Amino acid sequence: MPDARPPLVARGRSSYRLAVSQERPFPDVVEMVVEIPSGSRNKYEWDERAQVFRLDRVLSSAVYYNFDYGYIAGTRSGDGDQTDALLLIDEPTFPGCHVWARPIGGLEMRDDKGEDFKVLCVAVGDPHQKHLENLEQVEPHRLVEIQHFFDTYKLLEAKETDVLGWHDRERALEVLREDREAFAREHERARA
Repeated sequence: MPDARPPLVARGRSSYRLAVSQERPFPDVVEMVVEIPSGSRNKYEWDERAQVFRLDRVLSSAVYYNFDYGYIAGTRSGDGDQTDALLLIDEPTFPGCHVWARPIGGLEMRDDKGEDFKVLCVAVGDPHQKHLENLEQVEPHRLVEIQHFFDTYKLLEAKETDVLGWHDRERALEVLREDREAFAREHERARA
């Protein structure tokens, strides 16, 4: 039987698939890479050049990530990083865990680097979250907790963040399409 999987695309020394399947193409299903598990105060970041996870800092405020945090593989946002992603999941994963996820909305912010959009996702394989298709189905207090985290997590570091509000699934998919195109353009220039 022929291999019907999408082609691999190089990313540094590692590779990943651009889409889960022909039936569920990007951006309906994305590959999220977890950098920070839920419950952590350590802010880990993927170092693209060295191809390793690094401890960026420990949060100074008495807060912790109450969601898994990471990025969407194969994207490039306006701040030069890969598109930020939040994962609603009952049990924390681990740094480097690749998760097939469905975007259900997004949180718009601004920080010292400029506009910062974070895509809210649920894991494809999580039976407890599979009913969530959009923000309206998320418990409202959960969204308030996430927004409060981003309002306060940099306060003691003398860094400002402005949380501008939640956006629906369609806006999140639009951002992902734009950021995937930016990633593709970047890699075209690198090959030229």
